[in-house]
Amino acid sequence: MQCAILAGGLGTRIRSVAGDLPKSLIPVHGKPFIHYQLDWLKRSDVQDVLLCIGYQGHLIRDVVGKGKAWNLNVSYLDERDQLRGTGGALRLAAEQKLLQPTYFLMYGDSFLPIDFQAIWNFFQKRPEPALMTIVRNQGQWDVSNASFDGTHVHYNKKKAGAPGMDFIDYGLSLLRNDSIVEKIPAGVRYDLADYFADLSRQNTLAGYEIKDRFYEIGSPQGLADFKTFSTPK
Repeated sequence: MQCAILAGGLGTRIRSVAGDLPKSLIPVHGKPFIHYQLDWLKRSDVQDVLLCIGYQGHLIRDVVGKGKAWNLNVSYLDERDQLRGTGGALRLAAEQKLLQPTYFLMYGDSFLPIDFQAIWNFFQKRPEPALMTIVRNQGQWDVSNASFDGTHVHYNKKKAGAPGMDFIDYGLSLLRNDSIVEKIPAGVRYDLADYFADLSRQNTLAGYEIKDRFYEIGSPQGLADFKTFSTPK
């Protein structure tokens, strides 16, 4: 299994805590946040990781290297200061043949303590081009941006909070690479949210409901919550 991690953003909401560090390197109990992500991926039987880096990406590369500390195979897509957005980064990675036919996608500020293998197995039996994990939110973690009929996710970030939207994207997706190449134009800035919304309109975005909460360190409160969760017992 492969997981792509989008870790190229500027992290403006957490700048007061992180300073000039990329979010992936914010220290948590003496370890950079990405240590927790990679450790969980390895425990989840993921073997290959693609780190999509940009802002201060060389610092992430210096810490992670080729992933030997986690017994993972880590490669990089480095956009430097030419960020193409979340969807554009995946399109560029596809052009450079860095992605497997099917792969997980998560974000550089998310920690998702769930069973990756179970989700992978579920998606292998589905015909859809992509799967989004969702959690029943009802405005708890952020403004809800999706509904779920038990099979497909109906998602529109631009209409978040609309009546009937009781779910929020959990932060982990599964994508088929041929769909990314087909639907996302090359060489332009493109938001992955538009890709998911397009699939949703076609009723082809598979859903997988998660019962547990997610953790994110993109905000000071999110970082505080994760520090509590990850405190050594």
